[in-house]
Amino acid sequence: MLANELFENTLKKFNIGFWELGSLLPADSWSKGFVKNLGYKRKEVEFTLNWFLTHLIAEEDVVFFQQNYENYKFSDLSFRQKIQLKNAEGKLKGFVAYTVEEAMVNMKSDTKLIFFQPLSLQEHTDDIEFHYLETALMSHTGSWFIDFKKKKTYWDPEAKRILGYPQDYTPSLKNSYSYFPKKDLQKVADIFLTCSTSGKTFSEELRMNNYKGNPLWIRVIGKPVYDSTNKIIGIKGVFQNIDEIKRRELTLQKSVDIIASQNNRLFNFAHIVSHNLRSHSSNLSLLVQLIESIDDTTEKLELVSEVKNISKNLSTTIDHLNEIVTIHTNKKQKRKNVCLRTTLDLVTGSIRNIITSGDAEVTFDFSKFSEVRFVPAYIESILLNLLTNAIKYKHPDRNAKIHFESGICDMGKGYLKVSDNGQGIDLEKYGDKLFGMYNTFHSNSDAVGIGLFITKNQIESQNGTIKVESEVGKGTTFTICFHG
Repeated sequence: MLANELFENTLKKFNIGFWELGSLLPADSWSKGFVKNLGYKRKEVEFTLNWFLTHLIAEEDVVFFQQNYENYKFSDLSFRQKIQLKNAEGKLKGFVAYTVEEAMVNMKSDTKLIFFQPLSLQEHTDDIEFHYLETALMSHTGSWFIDFKKKKTYWDPEAKRILGYPQDYTPSLKNSYSYFPKKDLQKVADIFLTCSTSGKTFSEELRMNNYKGNPLWIRVIGKPVYDSTNKIIGIKGVFQNIDEIKRRELTLQKSVDIIASQNNRLFNFAHIVSHNLRSHSSNLSLLVQLIESIDDTTEKLELVSEVKNISKNLSTTIDHLNEIVTIHTNKKQKRKNVCLRTTLDLVTGSIRNIITSGDAEVTFDFSKFSEVRFVPAYIESILLNLLTNAIKYKHPDRNAKIHFESGICDMGKGYLKVSDNGQGIDLEKYGDKLFGMYNTFHSNSDAVGIGLFITKNQIESQNGTIKVESEVGKGTTFTICFHG
């Protein structure tokens, strides 16, 4: 029972009613103040939870309050909740229901207590409730609850506001698939299934579709709700709008990736300048010294032919460097709407003999994304390089099959996949070197290791990205994403 007289007087002064419940009481006990605040006489009230849920509390508050009540009574989980109760005249009146642990004054009690404090827009406004609502608004946080028994979903007003839904909207489990992008549905299903079966709480950054169908980044925090038999009967938690923060984070990560890519290109340049060019120049220097030290004319002529070879290799290396520099210094080259089908026809026509002699089969499907805004010469070069590589590195036991397929990703940008059934690449071994300059991964004698390096630079110069999936002995798929 109440063991703090000062606190009891405070309750009376501010018209705060309360319930007492616990092991020392045969049933819940409702205070006179609680009944009085609703305008009832004690003989008009049945002092049971069922009667309270059926006759007094507003329908939209029933589920949350019942779950909070049971979690507090059987699992000692304190709570604070805004509710509406019907008075004797049948009108709804606002209250804040909270447990003794949430009270502003410390007190001692042999029983568990739930207080019901009237809400008023005048002098009796509950400061704590005000700050709670303000905090929810400032932190962009809303509450939600999934009731497994009734198979219903509930969102509080702030949750609806975050996602842009009207306040009279009723969320539904049947429509849950529409609340998340299709790409994320499996991840979401796994998270909620794990929570509902094993009781594991979660805090995840997920994308949710707002009322207009546009994805927002939301932090979803949830935990299971148990009944008196310790059975999970629902999940409750909060939504927090982190869209602006997350988009900044992704933008920053994109900048970091660009810087990393630029650093990688600089490393390649430094390597070529310090190794390849120096190697050529050293060889030339040695040959010149040899030529000067030899008197025999025939021997000198033989060495001169070697000078020609070294000069040719040096010229080729410089041409490669110049091509890369040109790509990144001419980023403002005029883009045009390039038809993928037309470009592929042009490429296949130019290497028809190679395709025919290699018994290669080239197929395509550009129905989902037929045009890309790109530098025409670059897209032609990219398709040509990926196609010739697929033929050059075909599997020795089968004819080459190369398939080009376009599509639209979740962010509305186009992509192009180029798949083959060739030798494949050991990505665990070579993945970090695949797009490096002068790196080769097969035994072909004509492999130079410049094609993929140039392709990657052409794509990145147009703000695109390229990634690869491959399995040794089965084939390789390159995916190009056009971002701008």
